[in-house]
Amino acid sequence: MINRAAIWLAALWWGSLGVIGALVVPLLFVHLPSKALAGAMAARLFAAQTWLSLACGLLLLLLERKIGPPEPLDKARSATVYVAGGMLLAFLMEYAVAPRIVARENLALWHSLGSVMYLLQWLCATVVLARASASARAAQP
Repeated sequence: MINRAAIWLAALWWGSLGVIGALVVPLLFVHLPSKALAGAMAARLFAAQTWLSLACGLLLLLLERKIGPPEPLDKARSATVYVAGGMLLAFLMEYAVAPRIVARENLALWHSLGSVMYLLQWLCATVVLARASASARAAQP
């Protein structure tokens, strides 16, 4: 049951990052009447995504502690590193990068850095989802 919960959380984190970053935000800029309106709405969506990422990461860390006997230290640590890394990226994007984008401070640099950090967070979530799925398959009789 705990393994399934970890898969669902990892899938929610991974899927929400992909849908918002690759589908919803680009559609905002295509269909809303102004770039300013699209940017404001994108900022709200990314802020909501930050909190979803932090919540999923925290719950995944809590679940990881409850899953059966501890795995070998290197495997357990590596899964934790990806969860913590994704959470750190989400936090830094919200409180270090986003305010500079909203203030239009060196916009090209901060937007590019935010995009790279978002992609890295998605990659962290991808690894976590893959490991959660592999762990669940290994636990099945």
